[in-house]
Amino acid sequence: MQQVLIPVKRAKLLSDKKLLESIEKRLGCKIHIEEDNQVVIEGEAYEEYNAKNIISAFGRGFDINQAYSLLSEEYFFTPINLKELFRNKDQLMRIKGRIIGENGKTKEYIESVSGAKMCIYESTVSLIGTIDQIKIANVAINILLEGGTHKKAYRVMEKARRELR
Repeated sequence: MQQVLIPVKRAKLLSDKKLLESIEKRLGCKIHIEEDNQVVIEGEAYEEYNAKNIISAFGRGFDINQAYSLLSEEYFFTPINLKELFRNKDQLMRIKGRIIGENGKTKEYIESVSGAKMCIYESTVSLIGTIDQIKIANVAINILLEGGTHKKAYRVMEKARRELR
């Protein structure tokens, strides 16, 4: 048995009967939600592991189809908790804005260059992708977290992509 805590809003979406049944069928596990946001997964160890990853990704804002990409052994889920780095609510909002960019352009550019999918939900920036894709996206995100310019983040990310190819 595995347990995962996800945000209450995402747990409410997950509690949709049709969605929950389709997830259970696809993953081969029994899934139920306790106390608003605690998701309990029961099944064989490998299926539980996959279900935990997929539900964690769903809880961090990815749609279920993006989360299903984690069924491939090539794809991984990486969350970055911004609250651990920025205690001040204003700093947290500012850094989320830097990562998203004007009209979502920075997020889109990081996704297009790296190939990873990115989701910013509440105080978390999460990535789904291959190891190389996540490395490339992390380069840009870390530069932005440290206060570097967007231009520098893009340049270093593009260089990392060329080096990994």
